[in-house]
Amino acid sequence: MKKTLLWILAFIIGAGTMVYQRMTGPTYPKRGTVTVAGTVLKYKLPRSMVIVADARVTIKAPEPLTGYLEFKRYKTDDDWTRMTLERKGDTLLGALPKQPRAGKLLYKVYLAGADGAGVSLTGQEEVIIRFRGMVPIWVLIPHVLAMLLAMVVAARAGLAAFDKNSNPVTYAKWAAVLFFVAGFILGPAMQYFGFGPLWTGFPLGHDMTDNKTLVVMIGWIVALMAGRKGKAARGWVLGAALLMFIVFLIPHSVLGSELDYGKMTPPAAAVPIKQP
Repeated sequence: MKKTLLWILAFIIGAGTMVYQRMTGPTYPKRGTVTVAGTVLKYKLPRSMVIVADARVTIKAPEPLTGYLEFKRYKTDDDWTRMTLERKGDTLLGALPKQPRAGKLLYKVYLAGADGAGVSLTGQEEVIIRFRGMVPIWVLIPHVLAMLLAMVVAARAGLAAFDKNSNPVTYAKWAAVLFFVAGFILGPAMQYFGFGPLWTGFPLGHDMTDNKTLVVMIGWIVALMAGRKGKAARGWVLGAALLMFIVFLIPHSVLGSELDYGKMTPPAAAVPIKQP
């Protein structure tokens, strides 16, 4: 019964951490509430899109509200482009032009009442959307499952460090193996299909996700070395587990792959201008 409860607790910790870092990441949709012309509206704006199509922006907004998008390529001197939102029933629709893999657009959405005064849904804040390639399901699902199992077993290893009747190194070995598979085999495959390069962390770049993976793996290696020759290494295993969860509190995809439009040859075509 005790072991079952510990596994349940480990699952809650591991799964909860994964959900937290995903929902707080820069690719999770931007949500909020705004009041326009006396009407309270909820919105959800995309911040990630597969390159197979333009990124659709949809806002539930009753008549007579109207709206438009303003957007430009990220970290460029492009002029802002304005595009009118089209109405279909009680919804206003727009589309951001698809970009190459790792390409980003800055955009804002404005709604207006009968007086025509536009109100930005996000105030002064600009929304950033990143485009990515299609990741095959045979890579995506194993990656997510392996990472989930690694987080759960890591939590179980940390809990075992407090149990004198358990050997935390046994759990640490499984956590390290699962994490290696998720982070260093399936992770680079995700990166390759989504953005091109297999690895963009240290020493090749500053991708935070890759760097987090490297730091955590080093932590498990150190713990396993301390647990050689039958040693319990409780402090080391606990330290590795804590390191993993502290590192993974950093939101997913922070400082992720990013296209440098200035280095493209030939230069990227300008974003088409569409005026209302």
